[in-house]
Amino acid sequence: MKSLLLVLLLAAGIAQAATHVSKVTTAASADQPPSFFAPLGDLPGVLPWSLLSKAATVKAKGGRMVPKYTPEITALDQTDVKVQGFMMPLQPGQKQKHFLLTVTSASCPFCLPAGPEGVVEINSRTPVKFTYAPMVMTGKMTVLKSDPMGLYYRINDASLVAP
Repeated sequence: MKSLLLVLLLAAGIAQAATHVSKVTTAASADQPPSFFAPLGDLPGVLPWSLLSKAATVKAKGGRMVPKYTPEITALDQTDVKVQGFMMPLQPGQKQKHFLLTVTSASCPFCLPAGPEGVVEINSRTPVKFTYAPMVMTGKMTVLKSDPMGLYYRINDASLVAP
């Protein structure tokens, strides 16, 4: 029952945010889903999504799907980075310590707004207030080799740089 209530509240919040956005934008290219916000532009000193999106999914032995990274992505493992994106909460509440940062804003409470190359799992030092606006987070990047949830990237010990 609590799960259903959470989903309904999240859906209502997204609908409410949509009424405050005067123009629904479309993606810059066919490989990006539609968003309530304009596509994120590159910021100086912030890891661009265009680099993270170069990860591919390949079939490994036994038919299991695993990520295949470029050397540039592999070099990010265990380095301090900044990433810009949209918060997708994983728990109820206004403040979040564990959430997803995505390349595009969520448009459906039941769906991820991107594939695994467009999502970074965030484990924050301190709770971050939920917002529909893009934010910049900083922390230690882990490039995941075989995550059971299918994630490619994680930032631990993260902190908010800019809303």
